Amino acid sequence: MSLVDRRDFLRELGGTLVTGGAALQSLLSLSMARAEDLQVTPSVVRFRPEMEDVASWIEQTPREQILQKAVERLKAGMGYRQLVGGLFLAGIRNIKPRPVGFKFHAVMVINSAHQLSLDAAQPDRLLPFFWALDNFKSAQAQDVKEGDWVLAPVNEAAVPTPSKSRERFIDAMNRWDSDAADVAVAGLCRSGSATEVMEVIWPYAIRDWQNIGHKAIFAAQAWRTLELIGWEHAEPVMRSLVFGLLNGGPGDSAIPYDVNLELVKQIRPDWMAGRIDPMVTTSLVQALRQATPKDAALAVVSHLNQGASAASLWDALLLAASELLMRQQAIVPLHATTATNALFYIFRESGSDSTRLLSLLQAASWIVLFREGTRARGGFPDKPNIDEFQPSDQPPAQLETVFVELQQDRNRAAAQTLAYARAGGAIGPFFDAARHLIFTKGTDAHDFKFAASAFEDIQNASPAVRPQLLAASVYYLRSAGENDSPLLQRTREALAVL
Repeated sequence: MSLVDRRDFLRELGGTLVTGGAALQSLLSLSMARAEDLQVTPSVVRFRPEMEDVASWIEQTPREQILQKAVERLKAGMGYRQLVGGLFLAGIRNIKPRPVGFKFHAVMVINSAHQLSLDAAQPDRLLPFFWALDNFKSAQAQDVKEGDWVLAPVNEAAVPTPSKSRERFIDAMNRWDSDAADVAVAGLCRSGSATEVMEVIWPYAIRDWQNIGHKAIFAAQAWRTLELIGWEHAEPVMRSLVFGLLNGGPGDSAIPYDVNLELVKQIRPDWMAGRIDPMVTTSLVQALRQATPKDAALAVVSHLNQGASAASLWDALLLAASELLMRQQAIVPLHATTATNALFYIFRESGSDSTRLLSLLQAASWIVLFREGTRARGGFPDKPNIDEFQPSDQPPAQLETVFVELQQDRNRAAAQTLAYARAGGAIGPFFDAARHLIFTKGTDAHDFKFAASAFEDIQNASPAVRPQLLAASVYYLRSAGENDSPLLQRTREALAVL
């Protein structure tokens, strides 16, 4: 391939993929299964033909060759949707969703990477997908080491008839029966529409906080990805999701759900007619610092019944989740943001009043669980309070200053960001700068998951709280002074051989 041809190819895909960068360290090599060990056999679920070929070569290509292979396939005319779908389904087939987290982030992060790429500058547009490909190969290797789990074909003889699938599914989920739920959800996918199936699944996705909210996150990410690649690929995805949702069995983390099921019945029927009230938002944020899971939900019920809008309450929940991360930059408070994002998404997507209200009450109860889970790990200060956090005296002269400051003092960078936003600074350029740093310096699934969640929530929040949420986001964003990701060098090498 000539240099001119390669440039034309890159321009069609979205410009030069990587520019500049410091010297990069090599990635640690991971032991991979042999290609012949990854062949699709009758004991492994098969996908629809248009995705089976893609998933298979992604599964079978060694990690050190996967980026080159992807570039070759794109150059040969493979569509982006098909490539994303093949990667997602390869993860569904090869990575065990128990626990929902850890190596399974390779599946859950795919839509986050896709969402961030949508508004990215052209030079960066494919970097998130290349990262997700490499991340899958790492997770696949880890799964092989842990027993090489694969999603087996459904037990066709046990799949219920269309008229019985919903009833059997609900019964199996209530009993935490994985085998019965597996065949029932297969029957649901074959007989129900996408929204019909998801309306049955959403309540179980938000049922328990086990795995620090990852069950709700998986459900939301599965639905989002299927919206991109097509519901016709839903059956194996829903089977994997249900298997993950039933991880661990019933426990204390599901207690708030049982309480909130009853509290939903106490909410006024015209709750959607509520008014925006910033004082209610502040009141709930303050209450969540001391409340029990039940008290948090009761506060939400009280505000709704007194005429407050759900939007004002979601503003409070987003602020409360962000406050936890401001106080401690660690894995539990991080998931307060990503799990609240998933519950907020389910609230917006569901057509059931009961499910929508349950997601709102669960979000309030879960904030308390995240608060106490963070405190249990130690090092959890009682400041800052997000509603009292003050901006710097002057907004930064240049937005880049914030991302340079991040490496030295995140509190100062947050104060500069708050001053920037309150002075009317545009959110778009901030997102652009943050995304570029994630693409070039990010090394972990949480870099992508957090940014996609935080940026989406900022845009869905009320204008009055957006500056605070934007300022809080810098506590988990990448700084300008960090080393570039080793994956940038591997991407250059993938392009250089063409």
